[in-house]
Amino acid sequence: MAVLSFIVNDIFGQGAIFIALIAMIGLILQKKPFGEIVRGTAMTAIGFFILTTGTGIITGKSIDGISAAFNAVMPQAVPSTTVDISAEYGTQIGIVMILAFAINLLVARFTKWKSVFLTGHMLYWFPFVFIAAGVDAGLSGVKLIVLATVFTALYMVVSPNLMRPFVKGVTGSDDFTIGHPTTCLSVISGLLGKALGDRSRSTEDLNVPKSLSFLREISITGSIAIAITYLIMYFLLLSNGMDPAAVWGYADTTTDAFVYIFQHSIMFGVGITVMLQGVRMLIAEIVPAFKGIADKVVPDAIPALDCPVVFPYAPNALTIGFLVAMVTSVITILLTNGIFPTVVIPLISTCFFEIGTAAIIGNSTGGVRGAVIGSAVAGVLAVFLVGFGAYFFNNTIQQWMLVYGGQDFDLWGIVCGSIARLIA
Repeated sequence: MAVLSFIVNDIFGQGAIFIALIAMIGLILQKKPFGEIVRGTAMTAIGFFILTTGTGIITGKSIDGISAAFNAVMPQAVPSTTVDISAEYGTQIGIVMILAFAINLLVARFTKWKSVFLTGHMLYWFPFVFIAAGVDAGLSGVKLIVLATVFTALYMVVSPNLMRPFVKGVTGSDDFTIGHPTTCLSVISGLLGKALGDRSRSTEDLNVPKSLSFLREISITGSIAIAITYLIMYFLLLSNGMDPAAVWGYADTTTDAFVYIFQHSIMFGVGITVMLQGVRMLIAEIVPAFKGIADKVVPDAIPALDCPVVFPYAPNALTIGFLVAMVTSVITILLTNGIFPTVVIPLISTCFFEIGTAAIIGNSTGGVRGAVIGSAVAGVLAVFLVGFGAYFFNNTIQQWMLVYGGQDFDLWGIVCGSIARLIA
């Protein structure tokens, strides 16, 4: 148990350590000098920490007020969570992580499906979701571990390989693919772009007047979008007879609404800037380091990485996708209020990361039209996935899903939960 705990918590459970270890092994296999091995390993870890710090800023302080305002305005049906999956099933999650990753390596070694899933935190969250789906259905013991292992391994193999041609269309190379729960939304967006879009008119070629050239900076555009959203929520709170200062927690401080909105909006831009810097560092280190593993251990393998690695290739598409998805998802939430066993809240994190990626994929296959159509449809689908997913997670992780669901977590979790109910 001590060895298992070390592997799960100190290696697989720590994204920076895990991916730095992968980089170190790759550099050692290439017989690089000691100095290069140390540098490459350290810079990989640093790049990962910078990326996750930026992601934390985006999903944390910068947008927490929007969710708080929406929660205050709309009556909430609190999910009846009764099981703490992380606390009560930590060992099972660890076993599933190790077994599934081993299966992924074997499949990459001996088949044509060559991706190796390296998105550290997702190595934990997918077993977490599949264990929760099984527990909610009444499974336990060996059946629970086997089911979660099968689904986690399937996801690690199938999802990145589905994304591989779409990522290649974005980057123009086959150096890496995406291992992230954006897959279902991104593939749909890519197919819609191909069918309905015009690839010759890319979002990155949009003519912007010189006076508005600052809008090409995604950090500025993102901050403006968040500021507008906060302003809308501010007036929505007032129209419902609520005090924004009380809802947003600055009533007993010297902060006023203008300062609060300004700080949170700029913080969103800060998060984007930090995250993109981490992306550049991570790609610059892990891709050449991974070559050692691809050459010596798993021939022709490519790493499956976190979705922000494609953000620098089409920042305009990312911004367009985020804004369009926010509009369509909020409209869908209002229209479907009362038909699900839970009240869905604005899926800000999903709209930015998963649907932003989907917009980039849609742009690569169908230009501006592909990005807009793909992200609009994805915004609607995300709400329905969270809503229907509540039937399979309401006794376990539904509160968590309200923040981080609306994509592959829900889609694959629904399938896993359905099979778990048949088995149970």
